[in-house]
Amino acid sequence: MKTLSLKLDDDVFEETEKVVSELKLARNRYINEALNLYNQYNKRRVLKKKLAQESRLVAQSSSEILAEFEKLADEI
Repeated sequence: MKTLSLKLDDDVFEETEKVVSELKLARNRYINEALNLYNQYNKRRVLKKKLAQESRLVAQSSSEILAEFEKLADEI
């Protein structure tokens, strides 16, 4: 496990303390879980962006291939 020093805004710290107290959870555990969830969220955002880019590339290519097939069908 790594040790990390971190500065929190006062309002974020106070809100965290309230939640941690209500959940009866160690602050360290709570922050670890929060960061894990935020990492998952951001990984999905990055993946969504990549998939959208790839989809645009494939869509253009698919349109070109479809046009070629339509030309072939018209010739027959």
